Amino acid sequence: MSVEVNNESGVEVDEAALAELGRFALDALRIDPLADVSVLLVDPDTMAALHQQWMDIPGPTDVMAFPMDAAEGPSERFDPSAPPGTDDDAAAMLGDVVLCPAVAADQATSAGHSTEAELHLLCTHGILHLLGYDHAEADDEREMFELQARLVAEWARTSGRGPIRAPLPGTGGEIRDTAGGRRG
Repeated sequence: MSVEVNNESGVEVDEAALAELGRFALDALRIDPLADVSVLLVDPDTMAALHQQWMDIPGPTDVMAFPMDAAEGPSERFDPSAPPGTDDDAAAMLGDVVLCPAVAADQATSAGHSTEAELHLLCTHGILHLLGYDHAEADDEREMFELQARLVAEWARTSGRGPIRAPLPGTGGEIRDTAGGRRG
């Protein structure tokens, strides 16, 4: 699978780590190995413009997700017992995840971890949105944030890039995005 990362934010970011994390998450979720995801890092002004254009909310946000070829929610798309690459999805451009490192840096300080750790959470969060996960309802939020935390923690453990503290719902460290609806 291909995870292309483009950094247009003006902030130094470990793009290779984000691409590796994205591939790990897609592989762990058994998404077709030919699927593609684009991750774009932008400055606050660019993120504010996207946020206003697509969500009609002023100001920058941390992460936005723009699904492309994928449409269904996770319950129809992900069978954890199926071998990798047997999901009903054909190879596809899943979509774009847009991250704002400046907003992530502010959130990282509040959450008590590094900006890099926050970007890892946000990247995973955006990818889950591309796959149909959402957090508009309490049960969906719990499922999405628990999966997000497990994916990031397992990637951190296996890649040697951890440990990090992955926030879960109700812990005061929720990700505040508008990629899939209300803020988490």
